[in-house]
Amino acid sequence: MGTIAIETRRAEPSDAHAIAEVHDAAWANAYAGIVPHRALTRMIRRRGERWWADAIRRSTFVLVIEVGRAVAGYATIGRNRVSTLPYGGEVYELYLKPEYQGIGLGERLFLAARGELARRGYKGTVVWVLADNDRAIRFYLNAGGRAVAEGAEHFDGQRLRKLAYAWD
Repeated sequence: MGTIAIETRRAEPSDAHAIAEVHDAAWANAYAGIVPHRALTRMIRRRGERWWADAIRRSTFVLVIEVGRAVAGYATIGRNRVSTLPYGGEVYELYLKPEYQGIGLGERLFLAARGELARRGYKGTVVWVLADNDRAIRFYLNAGGRAVAEGAEHFDGQRLRKLAYAWD
């Protein structure tokens, strides 16, 4: 019986195509029926391979999780963007291809993202989730997060509530 290696690492520009594939599949799966269709389609199309390669070259910190040699998911992280929240770091995005969800890879990627934020000197972590995204909310609650703030996003004139979950 063979062994499959699972690894988290910082993304490189050569990962851009694989990250774009994860992004497309994960966003379509996560937000269909939540974000208006036209807005979701625009958001997905906007982030192709070139966008991801440029983001990585511009020093956006992107982590990938690989199963075997295939990129199964990614996370983007950095400084908390909401100055009124007392948490230094933020996980901006954490997504897996649908076929890799529910088997512990999201938890592993999330822990790696939080670890990287701590290594960079950020105390505490915050993540924002659309309030209608029940699967993501369950994930962050199971990871020990607690709701600490509320906000909104607007998509094609529709206001969607979002929640912030935090860890000290």
